[in-house]
Amino acid sequence: MPEAAPPSLPGAPWLERQERELEEAPARLVAALGLKPGQRVGDVGAGSGYLTWRMARAVGPTGRVYANDIQPEMIAILKTNLAVRGITNVVPVLGTPTDPGLPDNSLDLILLVDVYHECDHPWEMARRMTDALKPGGRLVFVEYRGEERWIPIKPLHKMTAAQVRREMALHPRLEFTENLTNLPRQHILVFRRKAVDGPAGTAEGSAPSTAPAPAASAVADPRAP
Repeated sequence: MPEAAPPSLPGAPWLERQERELEEAPARLVAALGLKPGQRVGDVGAGSGYLTWRMARAVGPTGRVYANDIQPEMIAILKTNLAVRGITNVVPVLGTPTDPGLPDNSLDLILLVDVYHECDHPWEMARRMTDALKPGGRLVFVEYRGEERWIPIKPLHKMTAAQVRREMALHPRLEFTENLTNLPRQHILVFRRKAVDGPAGTAEGSAPSTAPAPAASAVADPRAP
């Protein structure tokens, strides 16, 4: 029998385009995360696994990467791409628009690359990601810099640092630590789960009453026309 063709999904080629090396400098990003062997980390909105396998190599065989996506077809593509590279320390996780499905109180870091602005339920997702972090664990948002008009990405697919910080301020268990700007076009915004969550009553209650409009597909081409 002929060998089965790898799964495909409209938009997946965008995630694996050659230009990403120049536009997003993935090796530089992973180095900036400072991952250590043995760490347990999450890649939310992992898509085809473009960053997942790089993170998996950084944490080594004693570490683990939980690679989340909400599309079963994308999880299938991710598994294929990991198998081709011989990566075995990744746990694919099929999440929902309100819950990434990550284990509670267990992760050293969670990374979202060009994902958070696409979330239909960003408050719920941020709360559940905070649940998944260990005290002291980091939540990292990589987003195209909305402050810079020259970046050829539609405004819908950019965020300013102030936007992200304002939304994370709704989660009192998180504290902002730094904004790294060493990527060609993106922010690296780092938040940390506080070592002590605070007294009873300070944790997040319910979602803001005004929900954002549903976002476009995470794999749509975001480039400006």
